[in-house]
Amino acid sequence: MNIYVGNLSYGVSDDNLREVFEAFGTVSSAKVITDKYSGRSKGFGFVEMDNDAEANAAIDQLDGAEIDGRSVKVNEARPREDRGNGGGRNNRGGGGGGYRR
Repeated sequence: MNIYVGNLSYGVSDDNLREVFEAFGTVSSAKVITDKYSGRSKGFGFVEMDNDAEANAAIDQLDGAEIDGRSVKVNEARPREDRGNGGGRNNRGGGGGGYRR
């Protein structure tokens, strides 16, 4: 099960996140999401646990709990939405400007 963890302190690392969730079972992966330019945490992350019973126990116990001084939001992650091709940027109609039309 993929678990979303929100409202993380900017000081929480992948290893910190893994340690917190390992108290409830085996963690396959733990990742704090970072800004690709600055490398700074975006304040949320994801934890993957293969055993659904362990994952649900972690969600029940950790939602609203304090991690590194912040009350975190923990729930089952929703699937990513397809963002398409980035909007209407390439869908503009043609047409030229100028004085002599």
